[in-house]
Amino acid sequence: MTTPNATLGVEEEYLLLDRETGLPAPRAGRVQAAADLEPVLGRDEVDTELLQAQVEVATPVCGDLDDVTAHLARFRQAVGAAADRADCRLAATGGAPMSSGRAVPVTQNQRYMRMRVDAGRLVDEQLICGMHIHVAVPDRSAGAAALGRIRPWLPVLVALGANSPFWDGRDTGFASWRTVVFGRWPVSGSPPFFADGVEYERRVEALLATGVIRDRHQLYWHARLSEEYPTLEIRTPDVQVDVDSAVTLAGIARALVTTALRAGRRGARPLDPPSSILYAAGWHAARHGLDDDLVDPRHGTPAPAADVVGALLDHIGPALAELGDTERVTGGVKRLLDQGTGAARQRRALAEGGLDALLDLIAPGAADRG
Repeated sequence: MTTPNATLGVEEEYLLLDRETGLPAPRAGRVQAAADLEPVLGRDEVDTELLQAQVEVATPVCGDLDDVTAHLARFRQAVGAAADRADCRLAATGGAPMSSGRAVPVTQNQRYMRMRVDAGRLVDEQLICGMHIHVAVPDRSAGAAALGRIRPWLPVLVALGANSPFWDGRDTGFASWRTVVFGRWPVSGSPPFFADGVEYERRVEALLATGVIRDRHQLYWHARLSEEYPTLEIRTPDVQVDVDSAVTLAGIARALVTTALRAGRRGARPLDPPSSILYAAGWHAARHGLDDDLVDPRHGTPAPAADVVGALLDHIGPALAELGDTERVTGGVKRLLDQGTGAARQRRALAEGGLDALLDLIAPGAADRG
């Protein structure tokens, strides 16, 4: 069975940091204006985010991981150059490492301004950046069923994608502090199990009926169905330090959804751990990344991180082979296991070279981007 329509797209959010201090720099408008001067960027390819010290990019629909690689490298180089002209640094980190103690202004967008009224301090602390991977699904019903099947493995993606150990000038003790911050929203963390699209819509409508969330864009689960595209959107990883790590996670996500869709067509019995177990597994993954045991979703018990990651690769192995991604993804995973996640690399940089080395890692100069 082939998967000719297993297309994907990737969104990345970046922080803007002051060139000298490393503090969040509310210069998104200036970076957008400077981006218009970059010949390799299309108009409106650089978007704003909730806070004015953030920008977002999104690839077009990609047929393979080579396409993803090319677009992410293009974005990082060109948007980084635009940030240079706006006198700031483009940082690929899941959380702002430094803080002045002053709130960064909210982007002047009606929805964002309403969120600031609704959630106050929580919005002020959204100096976090993620990576969102969209994988094509044939329809919403198949996508909802696939969402139910991928949820046991999402904590493993939290661990692999951890890249936010620092916050407010201190080590948080967590590998992905972004996961903790994002988990404060009322609809967040692991999604419920969905059997089909009807159940998905019923649960979403029930959440909207509470009035606690204003719209479907506030479904901040680790994965959800997109409201704009015919895709399942995995939102679990922090934005990655480098393109290779981002592409590795994109390849895992596409294979995971492909595997789930195929299992749904076969009618295979899904793995459905209790939500309480998945919450605990996700918290533990955010706490330690790959530097401790992970919870094995098949058994609900701890196992060495490399073994749990290996079980994930076994689970998606046939899809990786079919998509031609085996060598690339397994090689990328081996690098993460051998060299550490972005969080581990950030900690090493700070220990070995201080703040300058940390900033050079997460916000490299023009010669070192990519």
